[in-house]
Amino acid sequence: MNLSDIIGPVMVGPSSSHTAGAVKIGTVSRKLFGEKITKAEILFHGSFLSTGKGHGTDRAIVAGLMGLSVDDDRIPDSFQEAEKRGFDFTLSGTDLGENAHPNSVKLILHGENDKKMEIVAASVGGGRINIVELDGISANFSGDMATLIVHNMDTPGHVAKVTGLLHVLSINIATMQLYRSKRGGDAVMVIECDSEVPEAHRKWLAEQDGIIRVTYLSQIPEELSPEDLAHQYREKKVED
Repeated sequence: MNLSDIIGPVMVGPSSSHTAGAVKIGTVSRKLFGEKITKAEILFHGSFLSTGKGHGTDRAIVAGLMGLSVDDDRIPDSFQEAEKRGFDFTLSGTDLGENAHPNSVKLILHGENDKKMEIVAASVGGGRINIVELDGISANFSGDMATLIVHNMDTPGHVAKVTGLLHVLSINIATMQLYRSKRGGDAVMVIECDSEVPEAHRKWLAEQDGIIRVTYLSQIPEELSPEDLAHQYREKKVED
């Protein structure tokens, strides 16, 4: 437990779960997608659907998908910011089932060259989140660590190939989860790591037989967009 677990994150309110957590879901999903998002379908479940509008959950998710941080003062105006940036999104409701966390959302993200990714995530309190599904396959990770996600055919040898690569790179595994849709079908490894996995080695892994796709969540801060750099400059001038 750290200080943030006790007093909560530095954030734009009103709610750590409905606002800060929603921003983080957006930012983590943006990083997982790995390229510019051209359209986002946002489907709220449970409490996110029934009370989220009053807590700014809709604006928070959109802000996160554009790369804004949880303490960015533009979160309440994220719809207008999205319009300025040409960021296309839709908002609606869905039922993710009785076992889903009440603060859950399903994101269907679209990018260039027909790239598409579906993410189900939950805000579990105090600004913390959990990614519970990725492209229809179960997952369970927080987005707080460098995370390697490997979609592969459910055949022998792939786990050894991935863990062997991490061993050669001297990268320690913090947690590792294995899921599959059915025996002999599609499978996924979710590996949280103590350090970053170099891009060149991720590309090598993606090219191996039986590997369908490699997704990666880095903890290296993104480069700021021109809009965000300009905003930070204006904020600094106000402070000075």
